[in-house]
Amino acid sequence: MRTHEAARLKEPVAPKLPPKLARAAYPEDEPADDSVHLSLHYGAFDLVGLDVEAVEFERCRFDETRLAGTTFRRTGLADVAFKGCDLANLRMFDSRMFGVAIEDCRLTGLSLTDCGFRDVLFRDCRADLTSFRFSRFKNVVFRGCNLAEANFQGADLRGARFEDCRLTGAQFSAAHMHGTRIANCDLYGVNGIQSFEGAIVNTTDAQGLLHALTAAMGITIED
Repeated sequence: MRTHEAARLKEPVAPKLPPKLARAAYPEDEPADDSVHLSLHYGAFDLVGLDVEAVEFERCRFDETRLAGTTFRRTGLADVAFKGCDLANLRMFDSRMFGVAIEDCRLTGLSLTDCGFRDVLFRDCRADLTSFRFSRFKNVVFRGCNLAEANFQGADLRGARFEDCRLTGAQFSAAHMHGTRIANCDLYGVNGIQSFEGAIVNTTDAQGLLHALTAAMGITIED
């Protein structure tokens, strides 16, 4: 039992980055349609408002990079680290992330629709009003994130964990959550409570589900 438990709770595989990365240069390393970016370090670049398709990033680091309002379609990220970046209102469609760490980033309004995530860590991010609709999660951890009013409608969250997160008002309608783990999170006012069937929630968090559960059942609680 302990071995099985440890396997389920393993950490996402960290990005595999070379000891030294070439410093990205402008404009040759700016993302463009069908471009490939390998072993690059993006610093405080301003890549705001781009609209590109079929871009690949592999073994890259982004530090304080601004990608707010940018749109990526059919994009792949493998072994990529984001730290202190502005990804607010970034939109990604039909894209993939493997071995990615996103830490201390601003993600407000981020939209990742119909995307695939494997071995991804979101840590200490402001991620309110984000959307992960119809996306698939395998060994993904949200840790210490503000996910207030996030939208996980139709998402496959069976390989996801939420730890020390704010999930107030989050939407989980039609999500697949059998085996999803939730620990030390604020769940007040979550929507789609029926989707929590099979989720693993600790005792303290379960109390936060009371309002949503009683509302779904048409129960009125009086003082």
